[in-house]
Amino acid sequence: MAGDVKRIPDSEQEKYDSDEQVKIICLGDSAVGKSKLMERFLMDGYRPQQLSTYALTLYKYNTTINGKPVLVDFWDTAGQERFQSMHPSYYHKAHACVMVFDVQRKITYKNLSSWYKELREYRPEIPCLVVANKIDADMRVTQKSFNFAKKQGLPFYFVSAADGTNVVKVFKDAINMALSYKKNSSDFMDVVMRELENFDLEAKEDSGGDDEEEEEEEEEEEGKAA
Repeated sequence: MAGDVKRIPDSEQEKYDSDEQVKIICLGDSAVGKSKLMERFLMDGYRPQQLSTYALTLYKYNTTINGKPVLVDFWDTAGQERFQSMHPSYYHKAHACVMVFDVQRKITYKNLSSWYKELREYRPEIPCLVVANKIDADMRVTQKSFNFAKKQGLPFYFVSAADGTNVVKVFKDAINMALSYKKNSSDFMDVVMRELENFDLEAKEDSGGDDEEEEEEEEEEEGKAA
């Protein structure tokens, strides 16, 4: 099913190689409130950019960390999650993940394990935060134990996109974790992807050299024929 979503070209993601830009992805079932959480955090200052060609939405956010400007791109699924699988390019170069479930819908909590498994296939080491959304519907839910995050050793937050509870904390923590990961990354997949990109670049350069040689040979043959 993931193949139904077009691959995002590397040129769209090269910017994440620079020190001052990070990519944070959101995962979770449809209608758990991922977009609402981001919009609540960004409020009037956000600029959603619908990339309908690739079935995702970017939320751009500018901030300052330790005196340095940082540009954060929050990636939202924009409907891809209905396939229960994301295109690999959604994960490519991500520096952190915010994984959301709806406390009112048990199935969205059960499905966290599937989302987490897929995340780790593509991004084995990036920080991941688990978010229990919609606690405003019944605050008693905060007394319940949700052991998934504890079992995986992940930070856990009770939040509400409706009233703003813990929303700022979640995304501020995600940004700081993403920057820390990027600075100290030893992620095997990062290394593999860098090597593949270098290989592709070298292949293109070699191909370009072959084309030039072929053109020179053609010109020589045309000269002899004349």
